[in-house]
Amino acid sequence: MGAAILTIVAMPHLDIVTNVTILNGVAVISALLQVITQCSAKERNRFLLPSIIAFVLILLGYALFLFLYIMKDPTDFKMIIWVGLAVGASFLVSFNWWEGYLRLISKSSSSVFLRELCRDMRRCQNMLNILTSLLRIAVTTCVIGAYVPLVKMDWNIVTSLPSREAKIIAIIIGVQLISSALCHWFSLVACKMHALRRCFILPLYLASLAVIVLFVVPVIVYYQDYRTSLNGTSINFSGYCNQVSIYFPLILSMIFFSGSALSWWLGLVLATLHLWYLSLYRIQRTQDLFMRRLYEGGFLEQSLLLNTRFDIQTTAKQKKFTPLDPVKVFLCATMWHETYDEMMKMLISIFRDVPGSQGRHVNEYAEMLVEIIREQQIPDQKIVTTPYGGRLVVTMPHGNSIMVHFKDKELIRHKKRWSQVMYLYYLLGWKVSTKYFKRWEKGWGDGELNKEFEKEKHNTYILALDGDTDFQPAAVMLLIDRLKMYPRVGAACGRIHPTGSGPMVWYQKFEYAVGHWLQKTAEHVFGCVLCSPGCFSLFRAAALMDDNVMKRYSIKSSKAQHYIQYDQAEDRWLCTLLLKQGWRVEYNAASDAYTNAPEEFKEFYNQRRRWGPSTMANIVDLLGSATLISQRNPSMSRTYMVYQLFNLASSILTPSTVILLIAGQAFSWFILTVLLDIQPNGALIMALIPPAIFLGISFKIKPDTQIVIAAIMGTLYAFLMMITAIIIIGTMVKDKTILTPSSLFLIALASFYVITALMHPQEIGLVCFGLLYILCIPSSYLLLSIYSMVNMNNVSWGTRETPPAAAAATQAASAPQTTRFYIYLQDEEQFFRELTAKYLEPLSENKKEQKNMANKLKEFRNKITFVYFIFNTFWLLATFTLQLSKSPVFIQVPKVDINLHYTGEYITIGPVGFMFLLTFIFLVLIQFLAMLHHRMCTLIHYVAFLDTESMSEQQKEQQSLKEVHTTAIILLLLLGWESPEAP
Repeated sequence: MGAAILTIVAMPHLDIVTNVTILNGVAVISALLQVITQCSAKERNRFLLPSIIAFVLILLGYALFLFLYIMKDPTDFKMIIWVGLAVGASFLVSFNWWEGYLRLISKSSSSVFLRELCRDMRRCQNMLNILTSLLRIAVTTCVIGAYVPLVKMDWNIVTSLPSREAKIIAIIIGVQLISSALCHWFSLVACKMHALRRCFILPLYLASLAVIVLFVVPVIVYYQDYRTSLNGTSINFSGYCNQVSIYFPLILSMIFFSGSALSWWLGLVLATLHLWYLSLYRIQRTQDLFMRRLYEGGFLEQSLLLNTRFDIQTTAKQKKFTPLDPVKVFLCATMWHETYDEMMKMLISIFRDVPGSQGRHVNEYAEMLVEIIREQQIPDQKIVTTPYGGRLVVTMPHGNSIMVHFKDKELIRHKKRWSQVMYLYYLLGWKVSTKYFKRWEKGWGDGELNKEFEKEKHNTYILALDGDTDFQPAAVMLLIDRLKMYPRVGAACGRIHPTGSGPMVWYQKFEYAVGHWLQKTAEHVFGCVLCSPGCFSLFRAAALMDDNVMKRYSIKSSKAQHYIQYDQAEDRWLCTLLLKQGWRVEYNAASDAYTNAPEEFKEFYNQRRRWGPSTMANIVDLLGSATLISQRNPSMSRTYMVYQLFNLASSILTPSTVILLIAGQAFSWFILTVLLDIQPNGALIMALIPPAIFLGISFKIKPDTQIVIAAIMGTLYAFLMMITAIIIIGTMVKDKTILTPSSLFLIALASFYVITALMHPQEIGLVCFGLLYILCIPSSYLLLSIYSMVNMNNVSWGTRETPPAAAAATQAASAPQTTRFYIYLQDEEQFFRELTAKYLEPLSENKKEQKNMANKLKEFRNKITFVYFIFNTFWLLATFTLQLSKSPVFIQVPKVDINLHYTGEYITIGPVGFMFLLTFIFLVLIQFLAMLHHRMCTLIHYVAFLDTESMSEQQKEQQSLKEVHTTAIILLLLLGWESPEAP
């Protein structure tokens, strides 16, 4: 009501300068609540005196303001009423920001009612904001409805405005709404960027002063010019006394007005003085920045300043506010058949993160550890025998340690998922939890101990790495930011860049880029990322230790689908468990990491043979529990699950969609009509024959033979795609139009990728590989899909199955065996024995069971393959039927010439083009909008990371970074150097 009365009733009767100055007086109740909050605190506060002075100054400003208008013309009762309404309404407006102070008062108070009230308000904050907004609309409507008859205004004057005046009013309101919303958003960005002082506080302080100067200075200049024109440039001393007597009331009014304006402005500055000392972390959450989600568009700068969080800052230095506690990070890498260069790359990346390891020392430390592994010549090493094999311990500068665990496949279960189970239980179950269990056994208090344990779990992170990952410390810190600021984020991944050489790596560079630019960002914006890759991801210990996460992650595969879902893509399976438990998984595009990609066609196909079916299996698992997940995980809404269902359907129908593309206009015209003299209606059947033959023979031939055939067919398809692109361009030049179905698709696809690349300027060079990506579409989305589905029963790893170099293996295997064994901790040895007995005993090699499981895998493969390809068959039959029956399902597009002038003709997009547009356009549009939003958030985070504050703030940030205790745990899983088995 206060805002409605102030802006609608009182302000129109006052001048602009008065309205601007009186808005600074809305801080009166905030100043009073600050005094009460600080007085109720148990310790003395450093901002108590400024708050008291602010309250007194604002009251003084109101007194001077009332005195000025009352003494100016005591007979003008209407003006006195408007002034009184303005003062009373400003008092009502000042009650807007009481919530944050009430929470602080309740913490210091012994009142149970206040605490319960604050707790209930926090729980239903969103609903309260919605109801408050509706109530404000209703109250504003009532104020307008009551104001019009009170001032004896005719409603016809309001409802029958001329169109020109109505348009002007609408434009003014629109400009005000848009500008206030943008100002509010930029204010949030400034705070999140850690630029609170220069980009938030100072501009808001100067905003009202700038408006006053803008309106007062021209008036003074005009007044001086007018005086000069009347009296000339000379001063008449005889009439000076008369002039003083005439202008004395004006001078007195200016003194009173300036005094009230200055009092209000100084009161606002002192009431918000605590903002200069407010401790914020970059990308601070909005609910941690402001007391209320709403803002006042009529007096935006005062609303933003007074709505900002108020913290009780005591005078004692030891009680100084720290935004976040230090964290502990375990860097964990699983290695199998890595080369010397790959190991060096990963180790150098780790030493970049260790405090004190900078400059040339990074390479020296890395080379030292590699020599330990290869030669075992460093005298200070500690080599320990363990129940799982052996362990090498090296103590690094600043107390950090590197532990290399050598697994013996005869003693402990091999493969990557079980290696992760081993180090997760070791780090979380032994390193983190054991000390608390011992305290509980000694009878320590459960309450405080539980709080300390929960705090350490939330502040302990595990950085999962591969043996060839290369990254910078900034990439890790950007991931840490996400987990530190958002308690429900269980995992965060960065931007993965494939490295290597050759056409296969070029293709993967663009494929990875498109996947991260569009798919990852859409998942992050609309819901949660479904897969945080194991080569570079940060996990929260509390999330991994949650119910049904690590316990289910350590389940042994007992069904055919388990081998595909659990073991073929263990990182996606772990993220599925986190999402089911209610944790959020995020993606940070500014966190870059580099990892080697398959350079050979066979290795690439075998890698994707694992990834494809496991991806679908995990998505189907999530969709099967959509209702439960939507209730448990706030980020996974029903709408997002529908989006994933649509995405899954698009993935399943990808082979048939590629066949439709091959059967398109340009293919039909050139290959079938010109060369084979076949009508375009038979194009779909002809395009279906080669993949159908490949599908049929794939069930009978070996996987290596399938890959050879796929390579040959993929090459032929690539030439066909190139010929088609040339024909499309030639057709556009010949017909002098760009509006043909094929040209529309080609131009839209190229434009889309170029625009997306422009939004990622650091990766814009990857557009060069876009042509190779388009040429390989039939191979990657048709032939690879067939190969993956047919070989779903093959659950071997498929990559790095042979040692990288015979010389390195021989050298490592022939290294002299050390005789220096250190006494192993008895408790830790017992822990590993119990862990091995429960989860990690080597799997039995029962030939009968293995044969039985192989048969089950084939049966499962046959069922899934039948369902997969029957859906594609139905899609093709529906399209073929529509085309054969000359269905009216088509789209007409106006035809334009090369100069984009309308020719009077129309281009018809038939059923094939219609099906293609229907399948992809909507999905691409959604992902593009999500990419734009995510780009802006990434820019905010990156700029915040670069520190936009002063040097003192930068030094504080560097000091906080040094408090991050990084413990590097490298798990080199060398399961017998001469063994050819996959990990």
